[in-house]
Amino acid sequence: MNRTASTAVVERLAPHSILLSEISIIIPVYNGGESFRRCLASLEQFVPPTVEVIVVIDGGSDACEQAARSFGAKVIRLDRNRGPAYARNSGAQAAKGELLFFVDADVAIRWDTLTQVALAFEANPTLDALIGSYDDTPGAANFLSQYKNLLHHYTHQISREEASTFWGACGAIRKSVFFDVGGFDEVYRYPSIEDIELGYRLKQHHYSIGLCKQVQVTHLKRWGVRSLLKADFFYRALPWTELIWRDRRLVNDLNLDTNSRLSVIAVYSLVACLACIPFSIWAVNGVIFCSIFLLLLNASVYRFFLHKRSLPFALQVIPWHWLYYAYSGIAFVLGTVNYWIRSESGADRSRRFAVAQPSSRLMTQK
Repeated sequence: MNRTASTAVVERLAPHSILLSEISIIIPVYNGGESFRRCLASLEQFVPPTVEVIVVIDGGSDACEQAARSFGAKVIRLDRNRGPAYARNSGAQAAKGELLFFVDADVAIRWDTLTQVALAFEANPTLDALIGSYDDTPGAANFLSQYKNLLHHYTHQISREEASTFWGACGAIRKSVFFDVGGFDEVYRYPSIEDIELGYRLKQHHYSIGLCKQVQVTHLKRWGVRSLLKADFFYRALPWTELIWRDRRLVNDLNLDTNSRLSVIAVYSLVACLACIPFSIWAVNGVIFCSIFLLLLNASVYRFFLHKRSLPFALQVIPWHWLYYAYSGIAFVLGTVNYWIRSESGADRSRRFAVAQPSSRLMTQK
């Protein structure tokens, strides 16, 4: 494997070669396995050799480092596993480009991904950062992987183009802006909401973030029941709830839109009605009403899955989608309680001051 993009791709990218040369692609990886090799293969196919690619080995086995060096990337190896926030910050410090394009190790870029990033910044000189979207062809074939990644694609494709947050799996930002706000918060030791938190700080500093729906990548991760629930509940919903309370930012966008909030209420109303059936026959009417209300609220979601896959697939999505609303509601309650307990103890006040300041590790890069 070496860095030789196909002639056809280089020719298609040629009109934007000057801006492309300003992009540094930064990939944190920890035991990436086959997904990381597919990520590198997509870069080899679609990224010109003149574009800087930085791979940060965040601990783990040597196989990822060997693959990255064979590819021809600039490799930074950390002394131990420090988490994606620290790894991305390390890559940003070493980057030469004026545009930092963060890509996860389990995604594959498409032939026009890099061009679309360049075009977005070229078309809008006031744009400070952008996020993209997963495409509609997830890499893993099992139901949960197809469902989760297609739902992510749908959510980003219908959301407003003025984004309220950042996304580390496919997100680009001007280097000066990144260092001005202090980069990713290294308090987050595991893949969590470090990108969302960065986006909140960008908005606090009045920087613009665009959701560029044509900037797409393929997610290669295989989701199972345990991995999906663990990631959604513990690494996303719980800390995101605390972040919402910390910054008082409950925006009507992405997973926090009005339909999602109403769906959480409807799911728990449905559960309550089901629990009341042994005591009142009228509760059956409540079950029917709540079910119909949920179907109507999310009709566009289910039509999307019907169009992209099939009727049996769309029917299988419904219980998983309602379960998602159920555990999101639980996470919001637990996250709220945890926030106020920490707030009362004074821990949140000190943390809020800390995350509002640029990271001292990045200050020298401003």
